[in-house]
Amino acid sequence: MRKVIFLLCLCHAASAVTHSLKYFYTASTGVPNFPEFVIVGLVDELQIDNCDSNTRRAEPKQDWMNKAAEKDPQYWERQTETCKGHQQVFKSNLEVAKQRFNQTGDVHIFQWMYGCEWDDVTDEVKGYDQHGYNGEDFLSFDLKTETWVAPKQQAVITKHKWDNDKALIAGQKHYLTQICPEWLKKYVNYGRSVLLRTELPSVSLLQKTPSSPVSCHATGFYPDRATLFWRKDGEDLHEDVDLGEILPNHDGTFQMSADLKLSSAEDRTRYDCVFQLSGVKDDLVTKLDKVRSNGGKPTGIIAAVVVLGLVLIAGMICGVVIYRKKNAKRPPSPVNNADVLEELNPGS
Repeated sequence: MRKVIFLLCLCHAASAVTHSLKYFYTASTGVPNFPEFVIVGLVDELQIDNCDSNTRRAEPKQDWMNKAAEKDPQYWERQTETCKGHQQVFKSNLEVAKQRFNQTGDVHIFQWMYGCEWDDVTDEVKGYDQHGYNGEDFLSFDLKTETWVAPKQQAVITKHKWDNDKALIAGQKHYLTQICPEWLKKYVNYGRSVLLRTELPSVSLLQKTPSSPVSCHATGFYPDRATLFWRKDGEDLHEDVDLGEILPNHDGTFQMSADLKLSSAEDRTRYDCVFQLSGVKDDLVTKLDKVRSNGGKPTGIIAAVVVLGLVLIAGMICGVVIYRKKNAKRPPSPVNNADVLEELNPGS
């Protein structure tokens, strides 16, 4: 069995005042103990709902998402029907993708991610729609040019069809710039006690050996709009610093690290690690005086990588790909809006 690559997209990183809504559709074949079809929704990278071919029911993953049904009692029933209705479509799409690439059997993954970002200060909106097959980019929608981009030759025929469908393009633009942001604002309001909170991290300085880089590790912060950096004599350092990615913890908070390379002869009292969190005025400063050794990287980072892998496999958190069979409908928006349900691949 050939190696399966799940492509993790760390794209569209949020700025200090940016909120995001993303939906991920994943169809797979040949993956043991994993549903053939999964839909996952996220707000500000926090999973809000889930539906798969095993449970066959859309379910909230945050208590505050139940507010969606208070004004709309049919909300979850409608989401469930969406999940059921598109399972067969995506299964067929996966088979079409295999035919396009002249493939049979084995493990194959077909993914789609779409959503939007909203700046709650400037009110600027950005939308994106990305598709992939077996961990590689296949099609994406360029909102500025209102055209589809096909990095794979097998996607060109689909690109031409979709580019020539002006009604599709108009619906795509309307959804990404109007409908999606409207629902994102609703969700942020529903979960404001969670999504708009701030939690400062615990910060540790760790070093494997006296000659190894010193790792400044911050864990337990929220939101993920944070910065971690080293200073020397009060001046920001850019050289000899290796900044790690922000990773999720199992409890919904985040962690990150910044490694500093310095010689054993350096006066360590001149260095400090600075953590900055969006929404918090004061910086969290840790002086480089006492460093504890743990024989390697902080164990929290290893745990986060494991959690990230599980989230990626369980939720297929970043999309890539979509072939749609003839007359297939677009998977619906959070509100199942008819304006975005037009045919994506109409007959010739």
